[in-house]
Amino acid sequence: MANARQKRIFYAVTAVYVFPVLWIVLTAFKDRVDVFAMPPKLLFAPTLDNFRRVFIDVSALTGDAQWTRFARNFLNSVILSFASVSLALCAGTAAAYSLSRHTFRHRDFILFSILSTRMLPAVATIIPVYLLFRRLGLMNSYTGMILLYAAFSVSFVVWMMKSFFDEIPVEIEEAAELDGSSKMRVLRRGALPQVKSGIAATVVISLLFTWNEFLFALMLTGSETRTVPVALAGALQGELGIDWGLIAAIETLYVLPVLVVAIALQRFLLRGLTFGTVRK
Repeated sequence: MANARQKRIFYAVTAVYVFPVLWIVLTAFKDRVDVFAMPPKLLFAPTLDNFRRVFIDVSALTGDAQWTRFARNFLNSVILSFASVSLALCAGTAAAYSLSRHTFRHRDFILFSILSTRMLPAVATIIPVYLLFRRLGLMNSYTGMILLYAAFSVSFVVWMMKSFFDEIPVEIEEAAELDGSSKMRVLRRGALPQVKSGIAATVVISLLFTWNEFLFALMLTGSETRTVPVALAGALQGELGIDWGLIAAIETLYVLPVLVVAIALQRFLLRGLTFGTVRK
């Protein structure tokens, strides 16, 4: 009885979370008539017109096809998110390993200082960041946004990766050093392979933070570097009202890159998210 009840609760909770996503995906394959049909249609003739309009705009006068701005926005989101996460992962992992393996004066204060950067709301920093970007000429640039996103992600990476490195016995690395391995070789060949699950979890969570970021992208990007969240907010209202089919198609496509990364790393994720919760 208990197992059957738990299954029913599981299916109910899953349905609550999955239904909105499923509805968005179904809406992306509907034409405008089916989108506004009452009662809502669950069975309909699917169409790819909404996905086509996301990337290709056909002129009503000349019939010429050209790439839409959303194609550029998707590319911008991919570049900024993956580049900033890669930079934060490299810098944060090295810092985390050093903080995990070396004891020095004021180490706890340094760790708290790194963590404190996550305590301040992003909206509280937007004015100084905006002025800094203007002074350094980083407005509407890939370099500025990548460095900014990496700076906000690196503190999370340091704390996540430090917890994983702390779980690795130091004796293994000391034995490798006695055999003549350098610190860098011990890190590359000894420590990193043992925290692959932690790296996977850190990558996915950091990617979600930057992939969905809106405030800084709204204030600091321009037409050349605008990301999908900002572009989507500006596309909510069209000449004929809200184009729900187009918006649903954009949202469906926007979820795919993160979903692909999560699926590719899924065999590491569960271990990474639960690493260190049970001690022997």
